Amino acid sequence: MSREQGNPIKRILAVRGIGQVLTVTVGLIVLYVVFGIMNPVFFSSRNISNLLRQIAPIILIGIGQSYVLITGNIDLSIGSVVGMSCMISATMMTKGANPWVAVIVTLICCLAVGLANGLLVSFAKLPPFIATLGTMTIARGIAQIANNNYNTDSIGEAAQGFRDFFYYGKTFGLFNTIWIAAVLWFIFNFILTRTRSGRHIYAIGSNVEAARLSGVNVISATNKAYMVSAFVSGVVGLITSATSGMGTMDAGNSYELYAVAASVIGGISTLGGQGLLFGTVIGASIWGVLQNGLQFAGAPVAIRNIVIGVIVVVSVLLDVIVRSGKGLRRKRGASAV
Repeated sequence: MSREQGNPIKRILAVRGIGQVLTVTVGLIVLYVVFGIMNPVFFSSRNISNLLRQIAPIILIGIGQSYVLITGNIDLSIGSVVGMSCMISATMMTKGANPWVAVIVTLICCLAVGLANGLLVSFAKLPPFIATLGTMTIARGIAQIANNNYNTDSIGEAAQGFRDFFYYGKTFGLFNTIWIAAVLWFIFNFILTRTRSGRHIYAIGSNVEAARLSGVNVISATNKAYMVSAFVSGVVGLITSATSGMGTMDAGNSYELYAVAASVIGGISTLGGQGLLFGTVIGASIWGVLQNGLQFAGAPVAIRNIVIGVIVVVSVLLDVIVRSGKGLRRKRGASAV
């Protein structure tokens, strides 16, 4: 075994996409320190706990968008699926349904949207932008008609266990929302990095035709990616319902943009085939720290949105430049041979 193969640090640095993850991690640390110096309350344990709970849903939808982006596609329906999940679960609970039955039915509905997205993109060959734009509108419509175009009443004391599990409860000193995000991240990161399904997802994002010729079931892999996205969006909808104690028809508005922000800031390539889910955690954390820190600094919401938007555009632009440069170098090398 060579010295490089036996060196764990060099093995880590050799992982494709780790460079940008390390870069944004340094950026996250710098941001956190700067905001903490500006306002020492930013370092308080209470603020850290609330910040982690605020970041957790962004990590979840970021996981879903990352899966889809790695396949070379995009999911614009995430925010609407969050709203649909929130309204279906809350409506069922206000009508007397058992909270956990409501959870199961809601997640099944969300998975159906994910399957529809996957089939429209992979089987019907619709452009992912158009396909998920359509399901985005449909899911938002379902959210609106779930309770006859009204927000729901309070889900009531019978759902207190549901609310504690998804939002208010703590385990080992951390809010359950944080644990939910951590557990789902570990599960989906394992699938993406250690299983054949994960390898297929990367393969179709790198070169869909080469993947198909290699025996990859493109339809199945694409469906799985979109169903992961819909599932985590459904979980975020449940968290939203537990947070407010009611269903709101506009829940999840703009969440698809937050999901893209978490993914691309963390190094997930919009061109497909590249990125690490750990980077998604860092990207979501940067989003949360910026939102929280700028709020402490007294910046208006408009400025916070502008800053996040600029960072997203710059991240995508850098990714395109780097990937284009690598492609150009490969072509020159091939022509030279």
